[in-house]
Amino acid sequence: MKIQILGTGCPKCKRLYENVQQAVGELSLDVEVIKIQDINEITNFGVMVTPALAIDGDVKKAGKVLSVEEIKELVG
Repeated sequence: MKIQILGTGCPKCKRLYENVQQAVGELSLDVEVIKIQDINEITNFGVMVTPALAIDGDVKKAGKVLSVEEIKELVG
């Protein structure tokens, strides 16, 4: 599984990344977590509002910092 954090590096994007790391750690998942900060690559996902979270290239949520629990529901 590949989890992509789409964001330009703003505080909300950083918080989403931290929450993903925590959720993955708590679930003991062996996943690849990637930060995508290039605006052209982000728009290629169809995302217009960051931060966004994609799993295996499929955008699950955009424009919101998901909680650790919300992330665990998506990936668990």
